[in-house]
Amino acid sequence: MAQQHLDPTDPTTAGPVTADALADYLRAQATEFLRALRLHRETGTGASTATTTTASTAMGSSPEGPVDAARALRHAARRITGTLHTFRPLLDPTWSENMQPELAWLSGTLAREHAYSARLERLLLALHRLSGSTPFPTQPVGAATAALRTASGNTTPPPVPHPSAPPDRSNLTVGAAKAGALLERQLTLARTRSHSASLQALGSSRFHAVADNVAVLASEVPLTPAAAHTPTDLRPLATATDERLCDAVAALPLLTAGHPYNAEALIHGLSPDPAPHPQDAPWHHVRLLLRLRRYAHEVLEGDEAHVDVRMPAAGAALNRHRDASEAAAAAAAAARTPRIAPATAYALGVLHADQRHEVEAARFAFQQSWERKTVGTR
Repeated sequence: MAQQHLDPTDPTTAGPVTADALADYLRAQATEFLRALRLHRETGTGASTATTTTASTAMGSSPEGPVDAARALRHAARRITGTLHTFRPLLDPTWSENMQPELAWLSGTLAREHAYSARLERLLLALHRLSGSTPFPTQPVGAATAALRTASGNTTPPPVPHPSAPPDRSNLTVGAAKAGALLERQLTLARTRSHSASLQALGSSRFHAVADNVAVLASEVPLTPAAAHTPTDLRPLATATDERLCDAVAALPLLTAGHPYNAEALIHGLSPDPAPHPQDAPWHHVRLLLRLRRYAHEVLEGDEAHVDVRMPAAGAALNRHRDASEAAAAAAAAARTPRIAPATAYALGVLHADQRHEVEAARFAFQQSWERKTVGTR
């Protein structure tokens, strides 16, 4: 397959972008980080987000204050981290090397609670779909599991985006309730522990050191002397990010992913090996590079960042790929629980296969979006 080069700007009409743009972007993201931190403190962090979310949903209210604040903290931290990575040659090396892993630690810690919550919701909804029951989307997680326990004879599931054969509905219905309860116990425990870890992190001296450094960044960006006093074009560093992305995509099996049903990959996906699926890692890497590319062009172009028509759909497909891959791993881990009933193990196996099918569907969607011509971009 011929390699596609991403060239979001026309070098014949666009002038150089200097380090001032990098400094402005980092200051803006640091300000967003501090604003999110203030909002997080104002909304309070003493109650468990997991408990608050379920209770608020049941009462019809919204717990979005602390959730939005944590999300904004993660987003700002990720953007600063990605920018430090892409434009490292222009920044003080000692400061950058110390700052980047600390922000990565923070964003990773804050992301886990949300990830476990979303994974549980995804798996329970998949169990409902596969067993033939149709829950209301706004049901709390506990209510979703209760609905699974009372699922009746509705044997017509909604259409699914992959061609997997329908499971044995009677066997699945028997095991789905216990499978859902097992997943809820395991992932709720993991979510609660992640919430505690987030609270502990936000109260730690390590976090306060990060916040102090971000506060300094909001007013002073530590550029290298050369970048601070000599006009330096940022475009070559952004172009290098584009090239790394293209190289990583070129290494993907896009020809195989271009088929809507990849039986060979599914067979490997059903391996009993508890380690992360080896086929998934290159796709996760492309997702990371796609994010770095987006941040790099936000630095170059600000709010007027160029939009390649492929990028939003490609990014959404890779997010689906990550979510389905991690959900399949969670189902496989639950199936390895000692002394579970055969019907429960069967339901978890069907769920695992369903999520691996979703992985293949996401790869197919990425291949379709990536092959689109860039007509209509600006």
